[in-house]
Amino acid sequence: MIKPKRLKKGATIGIISPSWGGPNEFPHIYLKGIEVLKDLGFKIKEFPHTKSNADYLYKNPKLRAQDVCAAFLDKDVDAIFVSIGGDDSVRILPYLDVEMILNNPKIIMGYSDTTTILTYLNQKGLVTFYGPTVMSGFSQLNSFEKDFKKHIEDVLLNNNDEYIYKPYKNYSEGYPDWNKIESVGLVNPKKNNSAWKWLQGSEKCEGELFGGCIEVLEFMKATEFWCESSFWKNKILFFETSEEKPSVDQVSRMLRNYGMQGVFDKISALIFGRARDYSTIEKKQLDDAILNIVVGEFGNNKIPIITDMDFGHTDPQWILPLGIKAQIDCKKKEFKLVEKIY
Repeated sequence: MIKPKRLKKGATIGIISPSWGGPNEFPHIYLKGIEVLKDLGFKIKEFPHTKSNADYLYKNPKLRAQDVCAAFLDKDVDAIFVSIGGDDSVRILPYLDVEMILNNPKIIMGYSDTTTILTYLNQKGLVTFYGPTVMSGFSQLNSFEKDFKKHIEDVLLNNNDEYIYKPYKNYSEGYPDWNKIESVGLVNPKKNNSAWKWLQGSEKCEGELFGGCIEVLEFMKATEFWCESSFWKNKILFFETSEEKPSVDQVSRMLRNYGMQGVFDKISALIFGRARDYSTIEKKQLDDAILNIVVGEFGNNKIPIITDMDFGHTDPQWILPLGIKAQIDCKKKEFKLVEKIY
C-alpha cells in the first residue's frame, strides 16, 4: 500500500466538496467545523468549488474532480478533508487523475458518499481514511467527551505500532435543525453506548480494512470502479448505514449480492457500524438478517461478525484507515490496528 505522511500540528488541511454544496447551504455549520480544525492546530486551504452553490456542483462533477486532483497536487496541502457527504460523488470518478494522485499521496478523509472516492483510490493502492467531515463530525466535536478529540489526534498525528479501538461512552444520532443558527456545534440528545454485538467468531483474525457506507457502495457495483474478485481476499470488510435508514430487507438484499460475488468466502471478518435511527428491536432484526444471509444462505459460519460498532453515521465516530492491517480477537473481544498507518 502507498501510505501518506502523518500530520503534525501546523499542517495545512485542504477542504473540498466532492459530493454536495453543504458549505453554501449551511455556512454557519461549515464555519464552525473550520474553527474546530483551527483549534486543533491546523491551517486551512479551501479549493475553488468548496463553497459553491449546491445545484452548480451537482451539474458539474468534472469541476468537483478537479478540486480533488488539485488538492493532491498542491505541495502546500498536507491532508484533504471533505466538507460533507451527499449522494453522487460516483460521477466524479471518471475524471480523477489516479496516476497523479498515487504519485502525490496524502491523507484524504470523509465518509458516507465519500465512500466512492476512498474505496476506488484504495483499490489502486492508496491508504485512505473513513472518518468525520468538516460539517458532520468536526463541527460538533466540542459537544462530546475528550476521548473523541484524543482519538482524532491519536490516528492522524501519531504512528504507533498498533492502535486499539475503544467504544465511546455515549453517542448521538443526527443534529438539531441546521437552518437555525443556534444549532451550530450541537447534536441531538446523547444515548448511553451499548456493547458491540459479537454475533459470530471464536478465534483471532487479521486483514486489511476496507469498506464504507453500504448504500453508496451499491452505486459502484458493475462499474469499472468496482473491486476485482481477488481484491476481497483477507479483507476486514466494514459496512455502515446512512441517515436514510435502509430497511432490514434492503440491507439483506445488498448483502445477498456480496454473497453471490463470493465475497464472504474471501474476507477475514465482517463488521458493521451502529445503525443510525434503528430501534433496539430493529437492531436485533438487522443482526438476525446479517446472520441469515452470511451464515444461513452462504454457509460462512466461521468468519467473525461484529455489529453496533462506533463508526459511520452516528457521532462520535472512529477513523478507519482503508488498506491498513487490523486484528480482531474474539476471545478478548478486541479490535485493533496491527500495522503502522504512516
